[in-house]
Amino acid sequence: MNADAVLFDLDGTLADTAPDLGAAVNRLLAERGRPAVALDQLRPHTSSGVRGMLLAAFDIRPGELDYDALSERFLELYEQNLCVDTRLFDDIDDLLSSLERRSIKWGIVTNKRARFTDPLIAALDLHHRACCVISGDSAPRPKPAPDPLLLACEVSGIEPARCIYVGDDLRDIQSGRAAGMLTVAAAYGYLGLDSPVSDWAADHIIDSPADLIRLLGL
Repeated sequence: MNADAVLFDLDGTLADTAPDLGAAVNRLLAERGRPAVALDQLRPHTSSGVRGMLLAAFDIRPGELDYDALSERFLELYEQNLCVDTRLFDDIDDLLSSLERRSIKWGIVTNKRARFTDPLIAALDLHHRACCVISGDSAPRPKPAPDPLLLACEVSGIEPARCIYVGDDLRDIQSGRAAGMLTVAAAYGYLGLDSPVSDWAADHIIDSPADLIRLLGL
């Protein structure tokens, strides 16, 4: 695997954000007089963002009565505590350092909105290291469209064919393939419930960030 840059999804790939997202939705449940939901039950829905968390906690979908109000309040609660228990996954810092030592650029492409992405990346002390940080509202269309990944290449000065995209959701793989990148599915992430990772047609599947270090020969 030769590449000039490695791009990463954020939630479930680079960082374990589920504890803080879960805490926000449980605070919302408490406000509505409902019992909390265990983090293990919420975790698979995390990569689907607000839609996934509200579905898991309230069994409600976009367009249904009260969804917009719940969504707005959930985001308010999450924004207040973006990086309390969020941590980089094990071996991620070693992976990023290995890329940097080999002068391989790395960046972040997420569907998370910039109002959450930017302060979170700063809190994780990654803002000065990434070659780009592309959020869900940075490009005309979010993933699974290729737009955010193509924008990342434009910003970073890298050809898509020389990039690897790593993600833990089917949309990540679809977006990477549409952009003409080599794709890697992070099986240690949240994965969702729609289809098994083996059906995503990713070029590679890794069980830990350390697997990518080995794949890249770092």
